[in-house]
Amino acid sequence: MTDSARSRPSNYSHLAIGVSDMDESLRFYRDTIGLDVAKDVIEDFRHLADFATLRRGVYLRWADGDGEAFLVLDQTLSDHGDRGKAKELFTIGMHHFGFWVDDTDSIVERARAAGHVVLIEPATGDTKDYGEAGGRAIRTAMIRDPDGNIVQLDQRMS
Repeated sequence: MTDSARSRPSNYSHLAIGVSDMDESLRFYRDTIGLDVAKDVIEDFRHLADFATLRRGVYLRWADGDGEAFLVLDQTLSDHGDRGKAKELFTIGMHHFGFWVDDTDSIVERARAAGHVVLIEPATGDTKDYGEAGGRAIRTAMIRDPDGNIVQLDQRMS
């Protein structure tokens, strides 16, 4: 089978983030980052032997459409003991994720005003650093969400 004939993804479907306090996380992802709440529901998975839990799931979107990716915030309401902590940069597993945004600086300022940690201040780099042809500018920054997850903000400048 040739590369062009193989089936492959067209986008990611969604990213699910376990959170400890849904209301605090909503203030970050909805109010600071700017995502829209599409669905906020209590979901019962207690019938699944290996994943038995009751959770609050909040589905956030930046665009509508069949192929558009979305974000799910997941707060487990069942007691499962210690649920761990967020990853640090460059550790095994997902250690950060990024959003394309229209104004990196304003989101960083909203994050700072809300008391969130800014790990990397906004700076402008080249598209070659993103695996693309060089010569175009991208403004980027990194901030932490309320549970310590690292969120990257990327803005195309040209």
